Amino acid sequence: MAENNEFLREVDEDYRRDRILQIWKRYSGVIIALAVLVVAGVAGWRYWQAQQRAAAELASVQFDDANRLAKDGKAAEADKAFDALEAQGPAGYRLLARFRAAAETGKRDAVAGAAEFDTLADDTGLGDGLRDLARLRAALLRLDGPSPDPALANLQGLAAGTPFRHTAREMLGLAALKKGDYEEAGRWFDQIVTDPDTPRNLRDRIEVYAAIVAGGPVTVTEAKPEPAAPPPPITR
Repeated sequence: MAENNEFLREVDEDYRRDRILQIWKRYSGVIIALAVLVVAGVAGWRYWQAQQRAAAELASVQFDDANRLAKDGKAAEADKAFDALEAQGPAGYRLLARFRAAAETGKRDAVAGAAEFDTLADDTGLGDGLRDLARLRAALLRLDGPSPDPALANLQGLAAGTPFRHTAREMLGLAALKKGDYEEAGRWFDQIVTDPDTPRNLRDRIEVYAAIVAGGPVTVTEAKPEPAAPPPPITR
């Protein structure tokens, strides 16, 4: 019985070897071509990764240089550096450069800076969070301008559940305080207090805002002139 099993095993192994040889003879060219493609694909992928890493490192240096130029007050040179990154840098740094360039423009010209942030907010290729951030930055630049109503409308939209709702509510409350509407300011500050996700540092500031709201508007009364002193008696 054992001899029969050994014989069957040998026959089975011979059969498998023959099948493998037949497959190799028939498909050896295809197998070799596939192996070459796999090796070439892995090599190409690693080369692409190396190129991307090198491009990111170069863009990081360029971004730092542009920031340094901006801090040093070299606006024209900084703008050129940011423009170069926007045109040629990797996707992430292109986006960073666009936001940073808009911020630098806003420091010099609030209207122009807000317009650049509007362009970012209207870019459907960006995620909702980034577009909301651009709307917030545009609104903050317009808030102290001659026509703040569009900025206030944008802030109200951002205050309704977006990740930037805390800043939007704070700015809306302060804007209401500025125009003397203490009731409206209190409503915005109450929303900040009742939101469980409000950052701790903002909660600390709310205590100051709440005290101002509780104090109400300051009434300044006009001082009445003091009565004139009687003339001194005449002595002879």
